Amino acid sequence: MHTAQEIEKSIQAAANPEKKKILSSFFKTGKGEYGENDIFIGVPVPTLRTIAKQYLDTPLAEIVQLLHSPIHEFRLAALLCMVELFKRGDENQRAILYNTYLANTAYINNWDLVDLSATQIVGGYLEHRDHAPLYRLAQSPLLWEQRIAIVATWQWIRRGKIDDTLALADLLLNHEHDLIRKATGWMLREVGKKDKARLCQFLDTRYRLMPRTMLRYAIERFTPEERKHYMQKQDKE
Repeated sequence: MHTAQEIEKSIQAAANPEKKKILSSFFKTGKGEYGENDIFIGVPVPTLRTIAKQYLDTPLAEIVQLLHSPIHEFRLAALLCMVELFKRGDENQRAILYNTYLANTAYINNWDLVDLSATQIVGGYLEHRDHAPLYRLAQSPLLWEQRIAIVATWQWIRRGKIDDTLALADLLLNHEHDLIRKATGWMLREVGKKDKARLCQFLDTRYRLMPRTMLRYAIERFTPEERKHYMQKQDKE
């Protein structure tokens, strides 16, 4: 059995001051930005994945302690541990991990933390269960829970299940925050990879209402002519 402190030491040993500067800027940690007060020490995701896999015998209580850290890489390592444990766990273990995840969304508070964990844990757990929790998350006052809701469906999209993604996109259609607009547009783009006709049908009745960023992401894989068609149609409104 390992402890949170042992994981922290392994991560700190891989810290890079130059990488710290890059990550702090990239994840908008300045005053008034979405990542304000987030602390980076400069450890890339592949390294964190490797470290996480070395500590899968760590008790969940210790992993949660790590998730509560003010240091971004510690929180991400905790989530990567949870993802790996979820993949390997039985139904009871998966339920515990899912509930623990949703009980700690206040600490899953940057877009990479959501994007590297939500589809595996939340999407993975709910896929063959009632999807109502996603709609509650989508209507949460917490930005990161809203992002969890839409990104969680990525795993379902890959299997051709797109109805929930489109319904959640409708709920988030007029969202004011760029991080939700981008995530929703991204998931719509993924829908288009599986069923372009359904995506076009969705866009044809909503493009007037969609924020430009969301639309750009959604049509990113369209032909130049198709992209021009949708963007010009929006410009004329």
